[in-house]
Amino acid sequence: MTNQIGRAFGRSGKDRSSGKRLHPDQAQAQALAHPGLAARVAAAAIICDIVQGGHTLDEKFSSDAAPTRLAGLDDRDRGLARSIVTVALRRLGTIRLALAQLIEKGLPRNCGMLEWILVSGGAQLLFLDTPDHAAVDLAVRAARLDAKSAPFANLVNGVLRNLIRRREEFLGQSDPLEDDTPHWLAARWRRIYGEDRAHAIAAAFRDEPTLDLTVKTDVAGWAERLGGRILPTGSIRLESHAPIPDLPGYAEGAWWVQDAAAALPARILDVQPGQRVLDLCAAPGGKTAQLAAAGARVIALDRSAERLKTLSANLARLKLEATIAVGDAAAFKAEPFDAILLDAPCSATGTARRSPDVLWTKKPGDITSLAAIQSKILDHAFGLLKPGGALVYCVCSLEPEEGEAQIAALLRRNPDAVRDQIEPAAFGLSPEAATPDGDLRLFPFFLPHDNPRQRGLDGFFIARLRRRN
Repeated sequence: MTNQIGRAFGRSGKDRSSGKRLHPDQAQAQALAHPGLAARVAAAAIICDIVQGGHTLDEKFSSDAAPTRLAGLDDRDRGLARSIVTVALRRLGTIRLALAQLIEKGLPRNCGMLEWILVSGGAQLLFLDTPDHAAVDLAVRAARLDAKSAPFANLVNGVLRNLIRRREEFLGQSDPLEDDTPHWLAARWRRIYGEDRAHAIAAAFRDEPTLDLTVKTDVAGWAERLGGRILPTGSIRLESHAPIPDLPGYAEGAWWVQDAAAALPARILDVQPGQRVLDLCAAPGGKTAQLAAAGARVIALDRSAERLKTLSANLARLKLEATIAVGDAAAFKAEPFDAILLDAPCSATGTARRSPDVLWTKKPGDITSLAAIQSKILDHAFGLLKPGGALVYCVCSLEPEEGEAQIAALLRRNPDAVRDQIEPAAFGLSPEAATPDGDLRLFPFFLPHDNPRQRGLDGFFIARLRRRN
């Protein structure tokens, strides 16, 4: 831990008992031994990595992250660090706005990790149940560990104490679309969906998501056993906060974690036993598992060999089989398939409930470049389809260039392509999920519920196509 954080958080010191000067790494280790401090230091560094460096949340918390900010942390502290980072990203605009009002002259120049220490502290004081005194004390200690922010430790103390005093004021004035959504995305959503719907999207992204499961068989029985409820879409939504591997049915492979929206494309494809099916961009494998569980002979293709290792491990736990292939979805060659599922690489702006980093790491140009990739993959995938075969195209994006526009363009380019109308009610969705052309556009504010943790789903676009006989 000390070596990984040493560049940003590195100071020498004296041994508390002997008074002797310590090597910087020894001083670091002694300082970080204070309960809860290492988790806060890691959280501040990871927030910086994501917002300034463009890294993803899952990447920074993966077991093979390089460099890692989590070395030396036990599971409890890793969980705490992730909670701080996640809520800091989910409410980054609100936190920054509050800090800006409390530091009228702005942040000092060349102040190291100061901003991210304050953001981490602000996340705890505004949105987590961390005791006020602990959040302030540990933020000050973190500042003192960083050579560049150490001179501003008293500023950290004063700003966070003032934040406590004005907490209700800042929370009361916070707006999800104005403050917690990047301006370019807020402007896009207003233009595309109108003010009310854009605001509803942003508000839904503030909710902490719950855990959705897809089961192989006996949905009602597993819902009862797990203490969950069956959603209209067919997924099980849990109340439990227990670690996933500790839940009944995990070890025996009875179910897998999959957002309710992500479970719909495979259901809409409606494969039959024995059909030869291609799952493109398949990792981490939730959709592959659905297709295999339906009895299809599945080829799961992904360009990432590392992600396919996760898919293979998931299938092994679930006792399901598929042929796994590493390759480019835009160039894969094979005999024609009965059905194809294409979950295309996209901006993932519909997943911000679970992955709030996407709002702060994506740029406007990403949508244009990804749309070009999607078009190329979609054309190639349709060419791998047998006459009469079905293809489901989906993206976890709210951007029409990645959804509706892709299907409209394919239909113009390819006279063999026919759109199958999707009836929302057949999949437990309200009529507003249907686009004017008969595809599905899912918004994160769908599936309403009084409990914020029980409502919503990922934003998705789903279309079903057929190849003419």
